Amino acid sequence: MKPYKTFDKDAEAELVEKRSRFIAQAFQIQSEEEALSLLGKVRSKYWDARHHVYAYSLRENNITRFSDDGEPAKTAGPPVLDVITREGVTDCMIVVTRYFGGTLLGAGGLVRAYGKSAKMALDEAGVVTMTPCVQYKAQVDYGDWGRFQNVLKTLGASNPEGTFGANIETTFWIPLEEEQKALAELTEQFNAAIHPEKIKEDYFCLEV
Repeated sequence: MKPYKTFDKDAEAELVEKRSRFIAQAFQIQSEEEALSLLGKVRSKYWDARHHVYAYSLRENNITRFSDDGEPAKTAGPPVLDVITREGVTDCMIVVTRYFGGTLLGAGGLVRAYGKSAKMALDEAGVVTMTPCVQYKAQVDYGDWGRFQNVLKTLGASNPEGTFGANIETTFWIPLEEEQKALAELTEQFNAAIHPEKIKEDYFCLEV
């Protein structure tokens, strides 16, 4: 498992160039099936548009795809894909819908417009790093809660979520590469009074 970058959220941006309207949408995706499903929804929503250009990247099998969707070759899909590859993001897709405004933009104009609108959507979506992590749960005494939070912070773990009852039942994420160090530190800091129980390994965004 290695860290990877992806979109923080789905987002949309719009660019008007010589009366042509470019609607760029950024999506988080997990599979080609999901990418094609989202593309179908975009086509249905903007059914009267002339072009629905797209590009996507997936971690699984290191897949990248793009389509000019009727625009001159290499003037639409490649500029959109270039935005994705330059930022180093994956498990994501950008679809740019174009409504023709009556004025030809030329090859260079199309490349700039598709690239710019795609970058606008990416900026709106934001980029986060997903880190290989381990999720744990534990019970913490109220008197130890503040120190427990501080210890996790120094270990690079997530901010713990707590359910408050007789004790505080909490879940938190620890970077996979720091797992053993973190467990040893918690044992030492709390004299083995806290017993973290492993839930699962997965990717998690530790950025605040």
